[in-house]
Amino acid sequence: MRKDVRILLVGEPKVGKTSLIMSLVSEEFPDVVPYRAEEITIPADVTPERVPTHIVDYSEAEQTDEQLFQEISKANVICIVYSVNNKKSIEKVTSHWIPLITENTDKDSRVPLILVGNKSDLVEHSSMETILPIMNQYSEIETCVECSAKNLKNISELFYYAQKAVLHPTGPLYSPEKKDMKPLCVKALTRIFKVSDLDNDGILNDNELNFFQRTCFNTPLEPQALEDVKNVVRKNLIDGVCDNGLTLKGFLFLHTLFIQRGRHETTWTVLRRFGYDDDLELNQDYLFPTLKIPPDCTTELNHNAYLFLQSVFDKHDKDRDCALSPEELRDLFDVFPYMPWGPDVNSTICTNDQGWITYQGYLSQWTLTTYLDVQRCLEYLGYLGYSIIAEQESQAAGITVTRDKKIDLQKKQTQRSVFRCNVFGDTGSGKSVFLQAFLGRNLMRQNTIKEEHRSYYAISTTYVYGQEKYLLLHEVFPDFDYLSDADLACDIVCLVYDVSNPSSFEYCAKVFKQYFMDSKTPSMMVAAKSDLPEVKQMYGCSPLEFCRRHKMPPPQSFTCNTAAEPNRDIYTKLTTMAMYPHARLRCMCTCNRCTFCLCQNFLNSELLQTVRAKLYAVVLRRHISQADLKSSTFWLRASVGASVFAVLGFAMYRVLLKTR
Repeated sequence: MRKDVRILLVGEPKVGKTSLIMSLVSEEFPDVVPYRAEEITIPADVTPERVPTHIVDYSEAEQTDEQLFQEISKANVICIVYSVNNKKSIEKVTSHWIPLITENTDKDSRVPLILVGNKSDLVEHSSMETILPIMNQYSEIETCVECSAKNLKNISELFYYAQKAVLHPTGPLYSPEKKDMKPLCVKALTRIFKVSDLDNDGILNDNELNFFQRTCFNTPLEPQALEDVKNVVRKNLIDGVCDNGLTLKGFLFLHTLFIQRGRHETTWTVLRRFGYDDDLELNQDYLFPTLKIPPDCTTELNHNAYLFLQSVFDKHDKDRDCALSPEELRDLFDVFPYMPWGPDVNSTICTNDQGWITYQGYLSQWTLTTYLDVQRCLEYLGYLGYSIIAEQESQAAGITVTRDKKIDLQKKQTQRSVFRCNVFGDTGSGKSVFLQAFLGRNLMRQNTIKEEHRSYYAISTTYVYGQEKYLLLHEVFPDFDYLSDADLACDIVCLVYDVSNPSSFEYCAKVFKQYFMDSKTPSMMVAAKSDLPEVKQMYGCSPLEFCRRHKMPPPQSFTCNTAAEPNRDIYTKLTTMAMYPHARLRCMCTCNRCTFCLCQNFLNSELLQTVRAKLYAVVLRRHISQADLKSSTFWLRASVGASVFAVLGFAMYRVLLKTR
């Protein structure tokens, strides 16, 4: 909606422009009429549309042509006033005023015109027979009003129609020549229908119509009123109502009827509620609401957003196979102005054997978009109507901005659900294969992916101690000298080398020493292609020795040259290290799920080390002498400490065992 409306009155001298303004303000006909009335402003609270309105007069005697042209360019609507008892003033409407206004306004931004026949009190006949051909000739004329400044007839209606012509213009919606809605209006209303069709059956049932009515007009329809609406459609359109619900044709017919009957404010209310501006384009403020993201923070979808996206998936998964076929995917994105997901998406997320996007893959792609480009995610949610269907203020309500990573490190805990792993490695080391294996694709399935459809990202879920987390793998281009900040910003570093290539490990070692040796980002070495014979690496020390020196876990063997899906344990390990970068956990079998691994990690954790140190300090806080060893107090203290330690250890073991 506009913040204000500017109305300009023009016309021949003595037709009563100034009298109309003064009669509106004083609610009586003035005894003395000046050449020109000063600009007046009507406050928002006294106008029907609740918008401040500026009314500007024009006087040929007091103003130059240049001043007139400036006022025309600033006006939102222009009232051309003529006298109903003066034929010359009517002729001037088409011979002078409309051409003048057309010449001084932008062709792309049409200014609505209102024809005003003043002094209707002086004649007994109407001028409408003369005016109707003019209205049919010029589409920019919104309406014609006959009034009388002397009798105060239709004065307030005149300015209401002028205000309405700006706030609810007919031009973008309807073509008088074709007597039908314009294509852009049909396109916008079609999107609104599809967003409102919550079960995607092509019909708006009573519940969906009531939700639509409540969303747009803040009030539900009474059952009888709802039935009356459908009866109107039934009488005029054969296929407008189906299974007692409103079809798309019926929905469009209703809005055509509203416009033809002069109730186009109803259609505009619907359009603006769903984010459209005066040009029937989605408003930028609607698509991109304000969202502040401090440095070193990430963005994730919250629970409500995931529930909404789940409902969108279910709505379009017509065969209920938990995957979206190409046709179902096109139907889902039909409310978008373009297809947002290209062929590379299928190699970024999990798909089924037919290559269709699964439910898990669908949510993973939304998670990826939110993490990498939150503005695009806001735009996509806007097209789907998130703020309307989820009844939120904007799409920003579906986004969680995580706290600064430094705070996570200080508190030694995180509430994040998405962790980024940047994968480094020399050319041919197996980085791309490593990404695709995360999505459950062995080497045979990977060979079917076209080169132009390959992706540098892969995202899926892993489970760490029973919690579902997203791991985002990003393959970094192997250019050692030109690594950007984006290439280095991550939660964990994965260094991949080829065990069958003697010079492959050197690149990983250089990257680690140059960029990550002194950082707090945990790193893991991956020995790829472990199904091939291992050769000695041409480096100063072996990969195992290198990892020991730099306090890294030993190199993890990996291969995807298998008949079944590749093993995912290594990805769980990566996610665990990303979640607990401070703990330096060392899982013995890399699964992080079995009781042995849980206990091993617990025994090596910083928490237990701290407790053990404090117990030692309590038990042995002073130097133990020979006398102390013979003292019963010492042995009592030692027994108590050992008992406490044993009870704590056994209790923790039981808790971990029960969790599993």
